[in-house]
Amino acid sequence: MSKPAVQLGLRENWAQFSLLVVVNAFVGAMVGMERSILPAIAEDEFQLAARTAILSFIVVFGVTKALTNYFAGRWSDRFGRKHVLVAGWLVAAPVPFLLMWAPSWSWILVANVLLGVSQGLTWSTTVIMKIDLAGPKNRGLAMGLNEFAGYFAVALSALATGFIAAEVGLRPQPFYLGVGFVALGALLSLFAVKETLHHVTHESKLAGTHDALSQREVITRTSFTDPDLSSVSQAGMINNLNDGMAWGLFPLVFAAANMSLAEIGTLAAIYPAVWGLAQLVTGAWSDRIGRKGLIVAGMWTQAAGIVVIALASTFALFATGAVLLGLGTAMVYPTLLAAIGDVAHPSWRASAVGVYRLWRDMGYAVGALLAGIVADAFGLSAATLTIAALTFASGVLVAVRMRETLRREAPSQPTKPSASCIEPEALTALPGAVIIDVRSPDEYAEAHVDGALNIPLDVLADRAAELSTDALLVTACGKGGGRSEQGAALLRELGFASARSLCGGTQAWLAQHPVTSREA
Repeated sequence: MSKPAVQLGLRENWAQFSLLVVVNAFVGAMVGMERSILPAIAEDEFQLAARTAILSFIVVFGVTKALTNYFAGRWSDRFGRKHVLVAGWLVAAPVPFLLMWAPSWSWILVANVLLGVSQGLTWSTTVIMKIDLAGPKNRGLAMGLNEFAGYFAVALSALATGFIAAEVGLRPQPFYLGVGFVALGALLSLFAVKETLHHVTHESKLAGTHDALSQREVITRTSFTDPDLSSVSQAGMINNLNDGMAWGLFPLVFAAANMSLAEIGTLAAIYPAVWGLAQLVTGAWSDRIGRKGLIVAGMWTQAAGIVVIALASTFALFATGAVLLGLGTAMVYPTLLAAIGDVAHPSWRASAVGVYRLWRDMGYAVGALLAGIVADAFGLSAATLTIAALTFASGVLVAVRMRETLRREAPSQPTKPSASCIEPEALTALPGAVIIDVRSPDEYAEAHVDGALNIPLDVLADRAAELSTDALLVTACGKGGGRSEQGAALLRELGFASARSLCGGTQAWLAQHPVTSREA
């Protein structure tokens, strides 16, 4: 009996996609354990006074998670997504016990090294697997669902540990939850999650051939040279820079304003709860209106929320700032991941996601260090306002440098075109049609349809954003079929619903039309 054909899409893969959403909820819950109570443990049990020292747990978490994100992308291509996911849960197993019984702050730091490695392996892999399953369409919705699950679980876990700590103490009872999170996440990953590499192979065929990129090229393109990928990377870093500050500094800000431990737990939960829930809307929204505008507006909304918290002194105002921060982060987080999926070719997409998440989660370390140093020198308010300024500036950079990455479908035509080719003589009755010669430059130079653009098949996916969404696209090769059909199918998969191939290709056109060949 033959295996069922691989299909891309949320509806087609709803069972596995839903399972991965649940798994990522347990991944997020592991981080949520620390959100409301670890700074209090640092002050009350280990007598740490310097803000920089208190925030050291976020620094080691951020650095280890960032580095692991990069390797998770590479390893998931080499060893398979599922193996990396299961390995991440095995690394997480000691974390709750270390947090329960750590005799010194250095043991807390060791726990956060393991937590960072685990998060890098598990969260990165669930993201990559969801992109694999979703395919080119609905990436924003897919990432919204993924990040909703993770960060709403962060909020619930932070709320639960805060209330448990208020009732029975800071340790060990709040961390009992972590044992259950690890057990359930590991069991689901081991016995229920299925490998998704075959979905990547299928999508790569649809996307056409593409020059292989070395790891150095992927790093350079994602970090610096590609204006879209590098803009996304810096925005991700600044986003987590302010999240690192919120994680480590906001509980101290709230405590300084005489909030109770239960109130601190509630405030610590509001921000990720709004962030998580709103992503159900913002992820899908980015599939409709585009990525760039949401990212810019989201960064600026985050900056406004941070300013409100820096200037507030009451629970209501703190909660208002937390809501703004959560809304802004929800606008940014799934959209950044969707933009990576828009730009990166399937053959190197996992590595690009790893590089992006390397920069993004390095923001935890940078934010914690910067916030701690400024807070020790100038106070908590100065530290939060500094982070707000950086967040606003990041939005400006995206507005100036990044291009829109979402490829929209062409407007509806009077009649929906079929996948059949267009005869050469019919082109004269299609004013405004754009002919795309998908052959090599040398072949194109020999002879081509008059006015045709030369975009070789192996770079068509990368250059599709250059094409008009208002025109009928007609692909051409030498004899028709083959490369021109592949090119038309690729363009339709990327959202250019009107794309057709030229029947008989360039040779058929030359037989009917006098064309200047061997142009200078």
